[in-house]
Amino acid sequence: MGASEDTDRKSDAGRAPGCCPYYHEAVELVGKRWTGAILRVLMDGPMRFSEVAQAVPELSDRLLSERMKELEARGIVERTVIAGPPLRVEYSLSRMGRELEPALTELQHWAARWLRGRVPTPA
Repeated sequence: MGASEDTDRKSDAGRAPGCCPYYHEAVELVGKRWTGAILRVLMDGPMRFSEVAQAVPELSDRLLSERMKELEARGIVERTVIAGPPLRVEYSLSRMGRELEPALTELQHWAARWLRGRVPTPA
């Protein structure tokens, strides 16, 4: 590639175009191990911790707890305490989390088209 071609690709600020930091942060957040699966099951509506654990059986309780706390801290999941007895806690997608639904649904459709029948790669 010549110097003039490289210059043509640079943005107005004089930098080469790169990955948007917000896009990168979003992909890293949603792509974190088990996070996508948790968000997918919460798309069906509010769930108790044990229900999420049953819906994603390969996920340990410790890691589920860690991911739920992270998603709550980021504002993607809301934790609601429902007065008892017995006292119950439900998790649901916040407005921010619900706005991820179209992207996650498209990702699910893409996976069904392109990954169905393939042997999963170990993590």
